[in-house]
Amino acid sequence: MHYTIFSSPLGELLLAGDKRGLRRLCFLDEKSPLVERDQWQRDDDSLAEAREEVLAYLAGRRRSFNVDVAPEGSEAQREVWAAVMRIPYGQTRTYGELAQRLGQGKPVIAVSSASAANPLPILIPCHRLVAARGIGSYSGGGVLKQRLLDMESGAAALQ
Repeated sequence: MHYTIFSSPLGELLLAGDKRGLRRLCFLDEKSPLVERDQWQRDDDSLAEAREEVLAYLAGRRRSFNVDVAPEGSEAQREVWAAVMRIPYGQTRTYGELAQRLGQGKPVIAVSSASAANPLPILIPCHRLVAARGIGSYSGGGVLKQRLLDMESGAAALQ
């Protein structure tokens, strides 16, 4: 796996991927270290396009991504992540709404759990999933989630 680390308005980010696509995006101020990184190779050039797309999104110059994503997860998680990727820029859905759209008796807790396990926050925009009352949780924390929602609504630029 190849990775790159770069500065962003959200702090240091790590992107990792292979020939199938991007596998991980991590906020490096997270409490838990990324253990598998020891076996990865740094390759800033191969991930330059993905880095630039993320930075353009955070600067408000991009609303979607063209880079391939290949998140690792269960079939149920990948189904939720695919549905999250269909939530339009600047809009939100509740965990319950998404569970209903997925149908087949998908419980809200399954949607919430898949969102929490999202290995590609921002690229798979789980920040657009909110609780019925409040914004809900986010891997980067509630403050970061609110910043992303505000940026997408045009209320505030990321700095």
